[in-house]
Amino acid sequence: MDIKEQAIKKLANSMRIYVETHMDFQRLKTIDIEEAVENLDRAFEAKLEAFHSLYDVTKDDLDYFSYGDTAAIILMRNAIHHRDHLLFQSWNHNMALNEGYKKHLGAEFLLAGYDVLDSTARMRYFYKLEDFYLRIDESLQSPYIESRMGSKNRKKLLSQLGSELNFSDIKQKAESERYPIKQVYVNVMPIFISAVCRAFTALKEKGVEFKGFDARAYEAPFINELKVDFAKVVYEPLRIT
Repeated sequence: MDIKEQAIKKLANSMRIYVETHMDFQRLKTIDIEEAVENLDRAFEAKLEAFHSLYDVTKDDLDYFSYGDTAAIILMRNAIHHRDHLLFQSWNHNMALNEGYKKHLGAEFLLAGYDVLDSTARMRYFYKLEDFYLRIDESLQSPYIESRMGSKNRKKLLSQLGSELNFSDIKQKAESERYPIKQVYVNVMPIFISAVCRAFTALKEKGVEFKGFDARAYEAPFINELKVDFAKVVYEPLRIT
């Protein structure tokens, strides 16, 4: 039980550090945009690593691959952890570093996300929708396919992301409005929130205690308060000018 409590504490601590880094982003970007972007990216990746650590020690308490949100977080973590490709670079990384936005002047992007507590998520962190498909959709014959996962599990996860997280609807909307798939980004913060809510709730029901300031601070919101509505996808077109 102490190991599980330690993993919760680590995840909660990484979540607090991300919030603090996010709050400092606007100030720091006026001084050093590269440091601001890299700090936020590393802080988000630290959350993914901490979530995976929790998964490692609590997989007997929750079947993480039975749910689209928790499975998606593990997919992202594994892709970034092994990093044998150029997928899962954040919107900030692609647009803000080295004036990357200049490569897309005049182009319109489609940003997709979900409501948290019936309102637009205040924190946003975007990855390309295409990157998820390039990891698990065998029909694309991607060189970046998730090789550590069997074909059956890849197909199962593809179906989960399509139906439970409504990736299929996002992709369909993009195609119907003629957005190139490379210009469609998904806000993964609500997915992370939903996954943590699911994990914390399951562990609480198993009698695992939330110890330490950060763990106690996040316990109530992620068990009793926060809720993500994946049925309602929120779209925002954004043209680079």
